[in-house]
Amino acid sequence: MDTKVVTAHLPLDLADRIDEYAEQMDRSRGWIVKQALSEWVRWEDEKHRMLMEGLADIDAGRVIEHDAVVAWAESLATDTPLPPPTRK
Repeated sequence: MDTKVVTAHLPLDLADRIDEYAEQMDRSRGWIVKQALSEWVRWEDEKHRMLMEGLADIDAGRVIEHDAVVAWAESLATDTPLPPPTRK
């Protein structure tokens, strides 16, 4: 696999924590950083996917009215909460 060196300036406390985890796990600092960045990229990809899915729902009219959501949310603090609203 081809690789590329990426440099970042980290606060000392964060760098120290990375070193602590690397030592505890018997892994290199680079391995820890690579795992963290890989997870962050997966998280960002998933957020983007969910955003696009939501926008497609809006475009297709698959929405729940704002007033229905507010009424439901407000009912959660009562003795008789409403069922979650559904799209019409």
